[in-house]
Amino acid sequence: MSRISVRGFAVASATAVTAVGSVVGVASGSTAQNNDAEATAAGATLLADIPAGQQAEVQTASLTQQADAQAIAADFTAKKDAEESARKAAASTAVAKKEAAVKAAEEAEAAKEREEAEKLAASRSEARADATTFAVQSSYSVSQIQSMARQMVPGDQWTCFSNIVDHESSWNYQAVNPSSGAYGLFQALPGSKMSSVGADWQTNPATQIQWGLNYMNERYGSPCGAWSFWQANHWY
Repeated sequence: MSRISVRGFAVASATAVTAVGSVVGVASGSTAQNNDAEATAAGATLLADIPAGQQAEVQTASLTQQADAQAIAADFTAKKDAEESARKAAASTAVAKKEAAVKAAEEAEAAKEREEAEKLAASRSEARADATTFAVQSSYSVSQIQSMARQMVPGDQWTCFSNIVDHESSWNYQAVNPSSGAYGLFQALPGSKMSSVGADWQTNPATQIQWGLNYMNERYGSPCGAWSFWQANHWY
């Protein structure tokens, strides 16, 4: 190998090493890459002055250095790729957990609503007396009217039902509002709407109770729903 060809090989090898070293240096944040390049260039210049018998060893060392530098760069890239993959996997897992938590909460809320609906349906379907159960009388006392109502209204709705009647008519089935004409236990306006249950709506408290219970269930879901509305608005 001539002096010129040896020098050209050395310079090419040094340039390759410097380029790889620069990549590694930038990736790792090193500030010493310029010094390394200058030192390598200086080494390349001196290669031509090494005796011919030792030049092969120098060339082998240079190639080994290149391979090591490339391996370091590849290892760094692999680590960065692994970190990015781990970050994406963690983010995906977090999103999946959040979606699962939201779904679980929605299912729990839906189950609660179903349970409440089933309880209400069971309460309504419970065998209760209706307006036709009671014998017609010429007059009724408050205690008699309340006794009929207790047999017609579900137990868990009784207090709410009673509170409304207390405020509307004080259990007087013939109560009349002098200004509006509202009539009966529930102050229906007009009172004639209670005829949907029975023609004797003016004289039979059982007919009025049946109508009032139907009205509360249909409009507010239950007597307690009606009572909640009444408390907020003082009418229902």
